[in-house]
Amino acid sequence: MKQPDFDFLLDINEQTSTRYVTFITPNLNRFDLAVLTTDRFYGKKIVIDLQTGRSGILGPDDLEEEGVLESVFRISEEQARELAEFLSMVLGAVTFTD
Repeated sequence: MKQPDFDFLLDINEQTSTRYVTFITPNLNRFDLAVLTTDRFYGKKIVIDLQTGRSGILGPDDLEEEGVLESVFRISEEQARELAEFLSMVLGAVTFTD
């Protein structure tokens, strides 16, 4: 079988840590998430909404930025507020290394 002529820009295998969490908020919004911790992305985490398949690379700075969660996950302002409350406990500090 002939290999396609791909120009790989990056091809890395890495051990990651994945946290699966399902919760219902006081306003009865349900979230089914996978939160991946990796050595990449300057300490930000990959957050995947398992219901919709939408994902984002998020850090605590993104929670302070207006409209980020609404845009990434296509959720309402109320849902974003509740999701941000949870993510603020999960997302660690962003670190910059050389």
